[in-house]
Amino acid sequence: MDNENGRIKIGDLGYDEFFEAERQKMGLGVFEVARVIAEYKELYRVKNAAGEYLAKITGKQIFNAASREDFPAVGDWVAISPINSEQAVIEGVLPRKTVIKRKACAKNDIQIIAANIDVALVVQAMDGDYSLNRFERYFAISRGGGVIPAVVLNKTDLISKEELDSKIYEIKRRFGDIDIIATSTITKTGLDGLRNYIAAGKTYCFLGSSGVGKSTLINKLIGKEAIKTSAVSVDTDRGRHTTTGREMYFLGNNSSAPRAINGIVIDNPGMREVGMADAAAGIEDAFGKIAALAKECKYADCTHVREPGCAVLAARAAGRLEAEIYDNYVGLKKEADYYEMTDLEKREKDRQFGKFVNLAKQQVKKYKGK
Repeated sequence: MDNENGRIKIGDLGYDEFFEAERQKMGLGVFEVARVIAEYKELYRVKNAAGEYLAKITGKQIFNAASREDFPAVGDWVAISPINSEQAVIEGVLPRKTVIKRKACAKNDIQIIAANIDVALVVQAMDGDYSLNRFERYFAISRGGGVIPAVVLNKTDLISKEELDSKIYEIKRRFGDIDIIATSTITKTGLDGLRNYIAAGKTYCFLGSSGVGKSTLINKLIGKEAIKTSAVSVDTDRGRHTTTGREMYFLGNNSSAPRAINGIVIDNPGMREVGMADAAAGIEDAFGKIAALAKECKYADCTHVREPGCAVLAARAAGRLEAEIYDNYVGLKKEADYYEMTDLEKREKDRQFGKFVNLAKQQVKKYKGK
């Protein structure tokens, strides 16, 4: 991956004026910068114009970290001190321009999916995975972190052109002007369109459930089997994802222009659960129709659940707002609101619910005793 100078440029990896200004503000100007391209247990692989290093963070950073969010994540820019040609120490993590994160399964911790992403490519397969509500959930966590979402409809060889056109129509009807790319790695349909969609110097994160074909798509984009995927299950017709960690990949240049890297993509393990983490703003953005109606509500802090004078509920009752959209909005909002509560508030809420359950049990027992 050499350009006319024999080396890649740091800008090809996504570095720009924002990160340079933050590096100087943090007093890290004496160190080299590199981008985290893979995360392992207690180790990170970082890359810059000089090469790649296996790097560790300092004990001071571990001690000062308030949460998992303070540790490096794939896509982060870090200041490093090279030890030799293969190893380095991470001296600091630069502030993130954008971030995609979710609530960790069965925990209250936030899990960083990827940092400094320009576009989230939300992939769904045409083999039963397809769900408009799931699109909304991914759009909310993407927009909540300042990332633009786009849709990839994969495995289109499994449906007819009429069925595909119908799905594209309902996506645009539900979500408005959003980019949609239809692909099939079997027929190679749409692969050139996806490759051309990925711009040099920009970073794209593939999101989606296990088996939708994210890794296979990336393999096709970069022109080699860099990511292993297992055979397709006969029972489910879905490939079992073997990726256990997030990793960044670089598209080579297919033109005569002297650029070493022509876009950056990040693969993610399939996610069974996409918990809402700090995504209130993203939810409002994802549900533009409800946000527009909310401006007409009687109360500025209307929750759109039971308040009098609620324009959202009025539109729902009049049939001007689809029940599925409203129900999905309320569910995601409750989930995000609960996550944003303090631990003390959550314990009190759980305590009150526990009292309610115990009272209900006593009443049932009393009723049965009569």
